[in-house]
Amino acid sequence: MVKLASRLSYGTGMLDWQERIHTARMREERANKLRGVMKKNGVAACLLEREDNIRYATGLPGDAFMPGLRYCLFFAEHEPIIWEHAGRYERQNEWPWVKPENWRIARCWLGGVCGTEATTETAKLFASEIVQELKAKGLQGEKLGVTALDGPSLRALGEMGIQTFDAQSLLFEVRKVKTEDEINCLKMITAITDRAWCKLYEAMKPGMRDIDLTAIGFQAMIEAGAEIGGVVPFFSGPSTFERGLAMTDRIIQPGDIVYGDITNFGYLGYKTCLYRTFIVGRKPNQKEKDLYKKLLDKQNSIIEAIEPGSTTADAAKHFKAASTWGYDDEDRVFTIEIGHGIGLFLYEPPIINRLWSLKHPQTFEIGNVMAIESREGEPGLGVRLEDMIVVTEKGAELLSRFPRDEIIPAGEIA
Repeated sequence: MVKLASRLSYGTGMLDWQERIHTARMREERANKLRGVMKKNGVAACLLEREDNIRYATGLPGDAFMPGLRYCLFFAEHEPIIWEHAGRYERQNEWPWVKPENWRIARCWLGGVCGTEATTETAKLFASEIVQELKAKGLQGEKLGVTALDGPSLRALGEMGIQTFDAQSLLFEVRKVKTEDEINCLKMITAITDRAWCKLYEAMKPGMRDIDLTAIGFQAMIEAGAEIGGVVPFFSGPSTFERGLAMTDRIIQPGDIVYGDITNFGYLGYKTCLYRTFIVGRKPNQKEKDLYKKLLDKQNSIIEAIEPGSTTADAAKHFKAASTWGYDDEDRVFTIEIGHGIGLFLYEPPIINRLWSLKHPQTFEIGNVMAIESREGEPGLGVRLEDMIVVTEKGAELLSRFPRDEIIPAGEIA
């Protein structure tokens, strides 16, 4: 029996009479966890790119539209140094937990559009400033962990004698178990998504286009407090089995199966990834009910296999092999039959699929938050379901409360 997680007792705003998500505590706990893993692995400093990495380490949200517009030098024993791009650098008073002396202006070559010579020159300036900060901390001989740096960055650092290694695995090690406040952020974005599903259910009817539903879902998410950045792709009729183009102008006809994916919207950065399946204009027939029952049974078996101490291999065996649908390679169902950790990034550990988990299992721990997604059907007729779950001492518990136990009839014609 799949269980529901406990509900939040508050909304998205701020009050002086109720303890809600404690953002300062969340920032501090995340930073301390990262420092602890760095110390355990003998890493003195990490140079972080990717918005989710910087936000996890520092609490600073991002809007960089190119690599190199912002980056962070995070230390195991010192306060971080932040390089920000134009506009944000001048607004550093909005983030008072970073001291004024720890801000720098970022050096960026916009992916090389400035030409080879200008790129090389700017990359040398970038690297020289990193070296300067490491020397100031007595760390110039230490190996530097890096995440998401491009070729010119790595080359310039290497030419200045800095040895680097990919530290993304360290970040994921830290982030796989969520704190209390992180879990509550994920509960909040799931509640926001439940609200959007209700708006979509109320509006859905024959004659609408896939893109119309996308617009309604997007507006509902933003109005309820989600951060801009996610998508709401919808697929209808013959596009519901083999996932084709989403958000098209296809007109939904009476009797069409329709499924949607509300994904990558955030609350305080923490993401959502949830699918639901509807039928428009009538109730499902027996064949459609049977397909969805197979999907639900599989999904529940996966979720019920997730508990502290069990492994991703225990859960992955409940996914169907790609050969079930006549495929010759498990990558043919990659991102379709999968469970993935979710947090500040859409894909975090642990990962459940037949491609990796059976050979390289990961162990579930209390505090893992995951999205579990799977499908059922045949060419021209598909149903999808994705749930978000949190691992507790009692096992996996569902975060979303929007109905999932059957295909949802919407816009029925009398």
